[in-house]
Amino acid sequence: MRILLTGVSGFAGSRLVPRLRSDGHELRALARDPERVSDRLDVVQGNPLTGEGLEQALDEIEVAYYLIHSMERSSRGSGAFADRDRIAAENFAAAATRAGVRRIVYLGGLLPRADAQGRTRGSGPEGGFTSRHLASREAVERILLAAVPDSVALRASIVIGARSRSFRLLVHLVERMPVLTLPAWRRFRTQPIDARDVTDMLAASATATVGSRSLDVGGPDVLSYGEMIDRIANQMLVRRPSVGLSVSATPLAGRLAAAIAGEDPELVLPLMESLEGDLLPASDHAEKLLSVHLHSFDAAVEHALREWEESEPLAAR
Repeated sequence: MRILLTGVSGFAGSRLVPRLRSDGHELRALARDPERVSDRLDVVQGNPLTGEGLEQALDEIEVAYYLIHSMERSSRGSGAFADRDRIAAENFAAAATRAGVRRIVYLGGLLPRADAQGRTRGSGPEGGFTSRHLASREAVERILLAAVPDSVALRASIVIGARSRSFRLLVHLVERMPVLTLPAWRRFRTQPIDARDVTDMLAASATATVGSRSLDVGGPDVLSYGEMIDRIANQMLVRRPSVGLSVSATPLAGRLAAAIAGEDPELVLPLMESLEGDLLPASDHAEKLLSVHLHSFDAAVEHALREWEESEPLAAR
C-alpha cells in the first residue's frame, strides 16, 4: 500500500516508519525540513500550513497519516496554535480529497466524557470544560473525517514513551522538584497508554475495517495523575515528599512546570489545561478492533525510561 506520513520526524511518526516498512508498505514523507528526516525515505518538502508540497506528496497515495500539531508559539506571527491547526488540517483535507486518498489516519486526544446530564466534568462551575488543546484536536479530527469518509481517528491521553512530551514533562518534574507540589488536578483519572501500543494501533489502522469513526484508546490501568507521578518516581528510584493543593492554579502552575522542565510555556499550559477532569476511553473497542495487546502502565514506564537512558542520562537515576 502507498502511504504518506506527516510528522515523520516527531515522536509518533518516527516510531511508525519501521513498523509500516515491516508490514510491506511503500512509504513517502512530507516534511518542512527534509534534512531532519533520518530514515531513508522518499521525502517531499512541504508545509500543510501554507499548502506547499501537498499535491506532490499526496499523488497516488492510498492512506495518509496526519500526525501534525502546532502547539508551540509561532516565530512568524501566524496566529494561535488552534488557528494554525485548523488551517493546516483544512489544506491537507482539501488536497487529500483532490488526490483521491482512500483513508486519513489521525492521532488526536481523548475528550472529557459527558455525565448523565450531558455535562463534561472539568474545572468550570458547571463542570463543563474542554481545554484549548483538546478542542483543537477535536476540530482537526472533524475536518479530516468529513473530507475523506473512510478515515480513522485515534484518541489518546498521555502516551508513555521516551520522546513523548507529556511523559518527559512528568519525568522532568520528578527529577527536578525537591518537593512534588501537586495541584488539585492530581485526583483526576486517565488511562495512559504505552507508545508501543499506539504504534501498533496506528499501523493497524491503515488496513483494518474500522473506517469512518473515532476510536478512544487507552492502556489497561485507570490512574489518577497523582498516582502516575508517584509510580514514575518509584521506577526512577526517587523519593520525594509530596504536597497536595486544593486549587489547580493552572496559569501559574503551568508556567512554573515549564520553567522547571525547561519547556516552552506555550506548550505546557495547554497540556496542563487538559488535566482539569477525567479523560477516560468510552470503551475498549479500539483494542479489540485493532487486535492490539496492551502493556501495563508500569511496563510502559520501565520501557520508556530504558529507551531514554540509551540516548541521554536521567539525572535522578
